[in-house]
Amino acid sequence: MEEKNELAIIEAMLFANGKEVHIKSFMTALEKSKEEIQLILATLAEKYADSSSGIELIQINDSYQLVTKKEYYEYVYPLLDNRIKPSLSPAALEVLSIIAYNPKITRSQIENIRGVNSDGPIYKLLDFEMIESAGKMDAPGRPTMYQVTDNFLKVFGIRNLEELPELPRYKLDENEQIVIDDLPIENEEENQ
Repeated sequence: MEEKNELAIIEAMLFANGKEVHIKSFMTALEKSKEEIQLILATLAEKYADSSSGIELIQINDSYQLVTKKEYYEYVYPLLDNRIKPSLSPAALEVLSIIAYNPKITRSQIENIRGVNSDGPIYKLLDFEMIESAGKMDAPGRPTMYQVTDNFLKVFGIRNLEELPELPRYKLDENEQIVIDDLPIENEEENQ
């Protein structure tokens, strides 16, 4: 099979599916290795990187999807949905970040970190399909553990959780207050 034809097949599969397609699906359809498929996908991503294209190819873990480029979102959104754009409260964003950095965390562990009840933000995140159940913890009461979804990765434009920014290191001082060690030091001249 010609490389052009393989590129067109993968493009057609992505377009027809309308959501992410796992790399194994391409491997099965084209009878190619993972490395060969990744080369074809890289070529396709390069094709869409051109500024004249309104779409781009994104990677979410081992899956790929054709999506509208961010700069054209405001034009496409009204065509697809007239509902109010969903927004996350600061509390929901806080819970979401805790879950992203601590996969397989329980509600009580989240509440222990935040110091407040987190039922509302968790339900909202489940509603928006930003988090999902990661199973039950092997502990009394068998509490549900949570993890972020591929939808979270899509919304925040990252391929996998390894791309999350590193958290600053901290320690507790003599008053049991958090002290952050590696905050970026601002240029002293700018502060004067």
